[in-house]
Amino acid sequence: MAALQASSLLIPSSSSGSPSKRRVSASIHVPKLPKLRLSNASSAMTRKLVEEFSNRNGYTITEPLQMEVVEKVSPSEARRSPGRSPTSSIETTTKLYAILEAVEDRVEMHDNIGKQRDNWNKLLLNSVNMMTLTATTTAAMAAAVPAPSLRACSALLFTAATGMSLVMSKIQPSQLAEEQRNASRLFKQLQSEIKSMLVQQSPTESDVKETMEKVLALDRAFPLALLGKMIEKFPAKFEPAVWWPMVSGNRRQSQGHKTFTNTERNGWSEELAVEMRAIVQVLMSKDKKDYLRLGNLALKLNKMLAVLGPLLTGIATACSAFGGSTTTTVAAIAGAMAAIVNSFEHGAQVGMVVDMYRNNAGFFKLMEETIEATLEERDYDKRENAEMFEMKVAMKLGRSLSQLRDLARKSMASCLQGTEVDEFGSKLF
Repeated sequence: MAALQASSLLIPSSSSGSPSKRRVSASIHVPKLPKLRLSNASSAMTRKLVEEFSNRNGYTITEPLQMEVVEKVSPSEARRSPGRSPTSSIETTTKLYAILEAVEDRVEMHDNIGKQRDNWNKLLLNSVNMMTLTATTTAAMAAAVPAPSLRACSALLFTAATGMSLVMSKIQPSQLAEEQRNASRLFKQLQSEIKSMLVQQSPTESDVKETMEKVLALDRAFPLALLGKMIEKFPAKFEPAVWWPMVSGNRRQSQGHKTFTNTERNGWSEELAVEMRAIVQVLMSKDKKDYLRLGNLALKLNKMLAVLGPLLTGIATACSAFGGSTTTTVAAIAGAMAAIVNSFEHGAQVGMVVDMYRNNAGFFKLMEETIEATLEERDYDKRENAEMFEMKVAMKLGRSLSQLRDLARKSMASCLQGTEVDEFGSKLF
């Protein structure tokens, strides 16, 4: 019970003739109020209500997350970052939300432009084939019944088909559409990474810088504009696509011959490091090599078809405009062959296949660089947890953990025996 001291009162005394003053003291006891303390259950309930409200309205409320981020800073993190404050953490989170909004906008843009360029491929192919077949029919009629008007119509249609075929061979609409589909998929992956970063940990300035570099690398790898920035469709050498920032080669070297426990190693062991290097060897010698071979073949085929289609329609144009019955027949044959070539090149989307092989080879190159960069990092605290890293590698290759370890053992055995592994590293593609 808490005692509350009352104020002193002056009461006149009536026992004597003259009034006198008497001091009276009193105390009042009131119950002690309990301290209000939010329980974990009420905090969890509040967080759940906020999340439901956020999901229902389609927006993310930043204030509760920022408060939670500030509270999650551990003393060890504070010692490692002495200049860090709740205000700087909130500013960093705000920057990541700004980057997240830009990434979401890029996903929408690449989706829309991908659909547009896929429509280009369909509409242009249909238009070129209709003009080519109509001109071929007209040339065949002119060969049977010589008429200047039929030859003129045939030459005009062949000329238009040649121009449109040149444009399609230059820009490769099917390949443009595949580029935008890949860009949308990769931006969605980055969007998920940013959201996970905001929820699971307190972001730092280095996270913001790294995320911005990833966004800019994707912008360079998959440009939206056509003029001046379009990816070269017929490069001299087929190379894997690169959509990630280059990994820095500055690695911290271990000092002395200090021995680490498994906890200090963040779960890493020498056996696991050897297994990861063995997996990289399989990916480079089997998967990446095979996709580079297939990509070179597809690129050569696409180059040949891109030249052959306009060449045939050009021959048909010249023959139908300046020839007699025999040359008009040649024009009809060349027009029919041009329709076949254009249908195979753009209908089968050979350009899309080339870009698919580029991205698949780039995927294995990214796997190689990621594993090597992780193994070269001497500070185990900066490495991702070993079990988590191994699980991610297995999932990206479409394997279970036991299958991944079996693959590593086969790779090590093949190195010792001088033989090749009898399977590819990835089971997805």
